[in-house]
Amino acid sequence: MVLFGFRFFYELIKPPYETKEFLRQCFEIGYKSIGLTSITGFIIGLTLTLQSIPTLADFGAESLVPSMVALAVILEIGPVITSLIFAGKVGSSIGAELGSMKVTEQIDAMEISGTNPYNYLVVTRVAATTIMLPLLVIYADTIALMGGFIAVNTLAGGMSFQVFIQSSLSSVDFSDLLPSVIKTFFFGFAVGVIGCYEGYNADRGTESVGIAANTAVVISSLAIIIIDMINVQITSILL
Repeated sequence: MVLFGFRFFYELIKPPYETKEFLRQCFEIGYKSIGLTSITGFIIGLTLTLQSIPTLADFGAESLVPSMVALAVILEIGPVITSLIFAGKVGSSIGAELGSMKVTEQIDAMEISGTNPYNYLVVTRVAATTIMLPLLVIYADTIALMGGFIAVNTLAGGMSFQVFIQSSLSSVDFSDLLPSVIKTFFFGFAVGVIGCYEGYNADRGTESVGIAANTAVVISSLAIIIIDMINVQITSILL
């Protein structure tokens, strides 16, 4: 799998460039995930705020709710939960799609016809997941803050939108935000590579499609957690 992933960087700069297929994958992977991402982000913000308000109220610190929610969502919960949902939806889809193509010998047919299947199938999908996941995480974080704002105005006696946003953003430094954004690129790359690897190397037989999809989700989810743990350790050392 490591060599499979490193091959991506070689094929990425090697013509021909499958721009049309890459844009199609961005649409399939990114745009069609907006609905699920919206629901996920809103529930994250709403639930986290609802859980935080009673606890902070015991200490008379309701005014800290926006700051706490923003830090938790932007730094950790938003990127990780959104990426895990993304792995379940996109990782399984890529694994099943490429696994089906392998089982039906479509990948072999591409090789015989002179088409580079890795460039057309893998590079486009990995590039799309690497680019689209960070954008989806930023979108999910924004929706999560909107969910937090609704929860605050429902339970905490009300707070203007301007005050909520200012309080939320003032608690997040650039040094906190940068590692949070960078790790989402690694999350997206991992989901793409693992999904493509499992599908591209699926065994013959119809049951292999389901196995490839399931394995892609499991390994991608584990990779996201491991990458996040490494990111936390590196960030704590450097910052």
